[in-house]
Amino acid sequence: MTSNTRVVVIGAGLAGVTLTRRLGELGVPALLIGEEAHPPYNRVLLAEVLAGRYAAEVIALPAPAGLVRGRVTGIDRAGHTVACADGSVIAYDTLVLATGSNPVLPPLRGLFTGGAELPRGVHAFRTLDDCLALSDAVRPGARVVVIGGGLLGVSAARALAVRGAQVMLAQQAERLMERQLDPAASRLVRRHLEDLGVEVHTECRVRDVRSVGGAVRSVELADGFALDADLVVLACGVRPRTGLATEAGLDVRKGVVVDDELRTSDPDIRAIGDCAQHDGTLYGLAAPALEQAGALAEVLAGRPGARYTGTRSLTRLTLTGPDSPFDLAAFGETEPLPGDDVVQLADATRGTYRKVVVRDDRLVGGVLVGELGTVGALARAWEGAEPLPDDGPLLHLLTNDGGS
Repeated sequence: MTSNTRVVVIGAGLAGVTLTRRLGELGVPALLIGEEAHPPYNRVLLAEVLAGRYAAEVIALPAPAGLVRGRVTGIDRAGHTVACADGSVIAYDTLVLATGSNPVLPPLRGLFTGGAELPRGVHAFRTLDDCLALSDAVRPGARVVVIGGGLLGVSAARALAVRGAQVMLAQQAERLMERQLDPAASRLVRRHLEDLGVEVHTECRVRDVRSVGGAVRSVELADGFALDADLVVLACGVRPRTGLATEAGLDVRKGVVVDDELRTSDPDIRAIGDCAQHDGTLYGLAAPALEQAGALAEVLAGRPGARYTGTRSLTRLTLTGPDSPFDLAAFGETEPLPGDDVVQLADATRGTYRKVVVRDDRLVGGVLVGELGTVGALARAWEGAEPLPDDGPLLHLLTNDGGS
């Protein structure tokens, strides 16, 4: 790729901003198109803004040169152009889709009785606008129902409880953060939330959102039990934004399918971040998005051997309470298979828990709650996928501060 090749990046989230900035450092000019009115920001820190720990401007990302505001409405692959909502047309040599994901809005009765608009008091929690609207609406003592007990729902519930709201969390699965944590770690997360005053309901399905005069009043569960609500937060996961790719005729499955050079089924269009599906995997996390952005910058700059081969990503979350932070980290397979070795250390008094899973002398996963001094050493052993030494390393890894 020559230095005057025009790269157009759609999406000013973490992936798009990182790619554009890195391309600039490598001497490849790029135009970044972002549709949100705010400067680019770190979506990972939205819960801290909601909790009142950070102002919105604190989570802003350094805006790269070449950022323009607009909404792309279509891609003309034959003409190598994209059309924008304001009528403008932008030409590209290489197009990069970094369109991210949208919040999943569950098919609940009463949710869309007013058409496409949610009832007053019902909020998604995905963008900075969502976060600021919810922050403006919450008051001490307000009754808030958070629907969804995954990473996002737990973060939102904690933030709202810190703001003094009466928070009820409704989770359909049998435990919180079931995709990342094992049962013991999940119980500690639940205890932390309950210590903050959050009322946690697991194994319950929300059936109905009831409104009066266009404003939410309660949430009804499948067993008929109703939770009074002044506010409802939808934290039911995210879905890749693949509309542009689908309409352009690209190969889209769960996400936009890409190869090791982040190339879609059109060789002049690449995809990274939440919208990209690589080797059958849809990550939806910050670390893979950053790795993909870095790899694609190298590819587009013509660096020999540049490619993306996947990410072994670690989930880390800090829940800041009124007394002390509650840290957790999880990686790989946290549930053992028959024949696996498991080492666990737990301290109920201090609320700490550490567990690793070993298969064929290799660390395949782990979960830590509380003190995370060993997470760095454990993550390095897991990422390396090398056989562990024979001199009793597991207890050492679990108890020695290997650098986090």
